[in-house]
Amino acid sequence: MLNLLRFFMSLVTSPKYLVRVIRYLFSFFRTMDSSSSVDVVTPVFDPSKPSAPVSYPIRNLDDLESRSYFESFHFPFNKASVPLPSTSVSLPARSRILACHDMAGGYLDDKWIQGGSNAEGYAIWHWHLMDIFVYFSHTLVTIPPPCWTNTAHTHGVKVLGTFITEWDEGKVVCNKLLSTKESSQMYAECLAELATTLGFDGWLINIENRLDSWQISNLKEFIGHLTKTMHSSVPGSLVLWYDSVTINGHLNWQDQLNDYNKPFFDLCDGIFVNYTWKANYPKLSAAVAGERKYDVYMGIDVFGRNTYGGGQWKTKVALDVLKDSVSAAIFAPGWVYETKQPPDFQTAQNRWWGLIEQSWGILQFYPKVLPFYSNFDQGHGYHFSVEGKQVRDDPWYNISCQSFQPVLDNGVDSTQNTIQVLVNFNNASYSGGGNITFKGNLEDSAYFTTRLFSGELPLADLPVHLTYSVRSDGSSLLGLTLELVSNSSGKTSVFLASWGNALQTMNLFSSKFDKVVLPHEVRQMKNETGMAPGWVIHETGISMNGYTLTEIHAVCYKLNPGLSELRLQQDHKSDDQATNLVTSPSEYYASLGHISIRNDEQHPDFPPSIYWEVNGQYISWASNSQGARTLNIKIVWKLKEGDSSVFPMYNMYVEKMAENGAADATLGEIKEYLGVARVQAFYVSDLVFPPGISTLKFFIQVCSVDGLCQQLDDSPTLLLHVEGR
Repeated sequence: MLNLLRFFMSLVTSPKYLVRVIRYLFSFFRTMDSSSSVDVVTPVFDPSKPSAPVSYPIRNLDDLESRSYFESFHFPFNKASVPLPSTSVSLPARSRILACHDMAGGYLDDKWIQGGSNAEGYAIWHWHLMDIFVYFSHTLVTIPPPCWTNTAHTHGVKVLGTFITEWDEGKVVCNKLLSTKESSQMYAECLAELATTLGFDGWLINIENRLDSWQISNLKEFIGHLTKTMHSSVPGSLVLWYDSVTINGHLNWQDQLNDYNKPFFDLCDGIFVNYTWKANYPKLSAAVAGERKYDVYMGIDVFGRNTYGGGQWKTKVALDVLKDSVSAAIFAPGWVYETKQPPDFQTAQNRWWGLIEQSWGILQFYPKVLPFYSNFDQGHGYHFSVEGKQVRDDPWYNISCQSFQPVLDNGVDSTQNTIQVLVNFNNASYSGGGNITFKGNLEDSAYFTTRLFSGELPLADLPVHLTYSVRSDGSSLLGLTLELVSNSSGKTSVFLASWGNALQTMNLFSSKFDKVVLPHEVRQMKNETGMAPGWVIHETGISMNGYTLTEIHAVCYKLNPGLSELRLQQDHKSDDQATNLVTSPSEYYASLGHISIRNDEQHPDFPPSIYWEVNGQYISWASNSQGARTLNIKIVWKLKEGDSSVFPMYNMYVEKMAENGAADATLGEIKEYLGVARVQAFYVSDLVFPPGISTLKFFIQVCSVDGLCQQLDDSPTLLLHVEGR
């Protein structure tokens, strides 16, 4: 209480504190759950004991110095599995956008490394509009959960953690941190080790408390040594300084780059400028920075707390001022989610980031390298599928499952513009938990096209193989268009047609695109009831040596039934069933399940199960009040020889075997889906099985970077006999 009184008394002498306390209290109260009872006692978290893997911060210097984090049960699970692409190691020489994630204290749904059950949890999918992502909280050492690093790296975005000291408690921390030159170097090396080992790209340093003048030299040593150590350990790593304490030790936010904070800027990779700047401050800061003007990130608080332009839906006002002068640091874009902007989060999020794109345009381009795969999964949903088969039907959240996100636009139609395009979580998915759905109306001979991806992919000598999945009703067809450019031949467009009547397709599109390619192979899957129509897999190939792929578009069109998809579907149905598919002549409905692009040399080769070593650890058995048994076990695996890092994901299943050796028929699915692993370890928590089960067989389904999965019967397994039956 005494510290709190001292803090409020300081407001009288420093208006800057008033701004900070409003922000601090706003963040604090956002962490409060109004549904929680004050009588609820939260168990003390012991990171050394086995439990469902979580991400968590380091709260004091003693734990940082002791390296106890690396002894935690949760440490192996917190390693990011997706490295930053080589094409993104160097920051571009242009204005950049940094997004700083401040969400109600951090470590919410995203802390559950193997996923949670809140399908409505917060996610970001507009990675094409940023260069750097900072995971922020008001804890001493904020370590980004690996889900953020995995998906950000997939899209070429760098990820930083946060080191922060604040107020009186921060002064105590700094007294220890900066006590000597050696202590400053030692703690810098501890932070560098964390980032290097866990696979993220550096730190935002935020010292928001006053310092004694004698501590400044050691603070500079801390910043400089951390920057040098990070650079030597992680190519392309970043250390950014927050505009807070000045070179004379005063806590006085400058709102620009000037002589009071430039000495810190000179020692690291950039400065995150406080967000209460004025209209002329960006140009003043650029002049001070000189050739490093893009390393100045002017803050914009999306909650609008004294920020230039007002933030919220007016964030673009500040961005328009900053573009081409310096860079931008957008603080708390989760405002859209936390304030429940109407009509719903998906719509509001797309609208808000769409305003960012209007101001600065697209910053990240993909595909850039092969293989390329996207199932449009945002990392949450209400069901989950693997290669066209639904394996779970309950809500889930795990943004580590995000694949490349589509860069959707409003669509262009040469004759009509009546098709709605949305990422759909409710209908069946081919892979993961989502698809892109196209619905509306199209007349015969009309078509609709919309952008899916903006890329920078040079195509080599080898033929490129493209695979995509479509699920549609009636005569609705869905193809793809590749936009390419060549230094010698200029622009060209290649239309990859859907299956259907080849003659009608050629007549409709031969004059619309430079080249029309019919699928080389078409495979039709059954739907959930075992009947057609299910997912239709299209495979084709092209050779475009010397061209660069710049965009991928979807093309929606309809053909007269004839020999089109409707007729092929009727082969699998009775006349009555087929009639039910026929809708109004102009009604259109189709879903795109995935896209995969690779060359001949990139076909996955899954090692047989005998090439894997699988072990169980931390095994514990128990019985619940209903008489069923439960199991906790950590499963680890590795290739006996070779590099297993080429496999980015593993699907986990269990088969529960009765005493007679047969699968338990009461369970419905013989192999029960457990979840996804992004590292070579998975913790099975409180697995329930009924009496009479003698053996549990765990399957580790290996998945390749282009989305293909090993056959379950060929996958690595762990056989575990039930104890204490």
